Amino acid sequence: MSAEVKKEFIKKLDEKSLVAGVVGLGYVGLPLAMLFTESGYRSLGYDLDERKTTKLSKGQSYINYIPNRSVKEMLKGGFQATTDFSRLAEADTISICVPTPLNENREPDLQYVEQTALVIAEYLRPGQLIILESTTYPGTTEELVLPILETSGLKVGKDFFLAYSPEREDPNNPDFTAKRIPKVVGGQTRSCLQLAKAFYQEVFDDVVTVSSPGVAEMSKLLENIYRSVNIALVNELKVVTDAMGINIWEVIQAASTKPFGFKAFYPGPGLGGHCIPIDPFYLTWKARQYGYNTKFIELAGEVNTSMPEYVVHKTLSTLNRHKKAMTGAKILVLGVAYKKNVDDVRESPALEIIWELQEWGAKVSYHDPYVKKYPDVRKGKLGLSSKPLNPQTLKSSDLVLILTDHDSVDYDLVGKNAKLIVDTRNAMAKIKGAKAEVVLA
Repeated sequence: MSAEVKKEFIKKLDEKSLVAGVVGLGYVGLPLAMLFTESGYRSLGYDLDERKTTKLSKGQSYINYIPNRSVKEMLKGGFQATTDFSRLAEADTISICVPTPLNENREPDLQYVEQTALVIAEYLRPGQLIILESTTYPGTTEELVLPILETSGLKVGKDFFLAYSPEREDPNNPDFTAKRIPKVVGGQTRSCLQLAKAFYQEVFDDVVTVSSPGVAEMSKLLENIYRSVNIALVNELKVVTDAMGINIWEVIQAASTKPFGFKAFYPGPGLGGHCIPIDPFYLTWKARQYGYNTKFIELAGEVNTSMPEYVVHKTLSTLNRHKKAMTGAKILVLGVAYKKNVDDVRESPALEIIWELQEWGAKVSYHDPYVKKYPDVRKGKLGLSSKPLNPQTLKSSDLVLILTDHDSVDYDLVGKNAKLIVDTRNAMAKIKGAKAEVVLA
């Protein structure tokens, strides 16, 4: 049957009659579904959250950098969002874009991948291509997803096709849109790889094929571990250079003038987002099964997770130096999203920092143009809403703590009206004539 189903798949691909499905319409899944539609394929989006599917069906976006007009264009291109997973049978390709968090013991929690595979197996039909995109440990596609799909009675590479292609989404990066980022693909069999490559070549500018899903899975982990380790390095150096009275940002700028052998990474208040704080520990867990301890990865994790506490103590010492106790101090936090210009608060260090400041007795408020109300997240909830940024708010605060350097924030206004600023992002570096004292953290 393999040759027959492959031929039918390619025919649909060429005729643009193929239906591309996406399970999980979050920060990865929705842009992917949008890209499928832009490439001329009817797209079906599946999600358990009825609020998301209802909004999308009305042409409304719930991600700040995806405008409503883009969703309306998707709908014109045939996109449909649904909570009805029986409609999985309609899709010729199914891209799995569900969360892969860690549990409280820092072990992989693959319940969403497993549950999705079980549902797909229930509706799996000959000719479908299943692509796992969620970040995970090497072996997940072959050891977890494949056996579940084959409970359908269909055989991989013959009746259906399976591949792994790690998401490389960089939210709201105008220089690297999803289409322009090279797409790594590893197929379970040769036929699986051929069809996955053929499909994604119609969607992405560049497709990079590798020999197996395991290689593709590992490549994603390497990308994020590389970033985690280098960010940990500059975070550690930040603490050391601060003690020496040296500006780490100036050091990085100087080192960046070397045209080879150096790539700039920048310190911050801690790691955030779904990838870098979590993904390295997927490999740590898997490595233990082979009798290895990934000391380098774990050390980087320790350094990065210590940054929120460092920021809090820097804030405390700054207040003390100005003869102001933390208890009762009014602290305005600027930015609670995990990175600039997005509304994503997943794993944001702001949550832990605000909690700890409150534990010290501080009266904390925040301003974030993208996060109007801090949502309940896996780590807990704050119960706070964004305050307006104006002279009155700034002047009434004992200290302003910059955690996220959104471009839309008026830092001139901050510099002119704040009393004290603790800056974890070097956001105030370009502001001339600031009346406030600025302390780097």
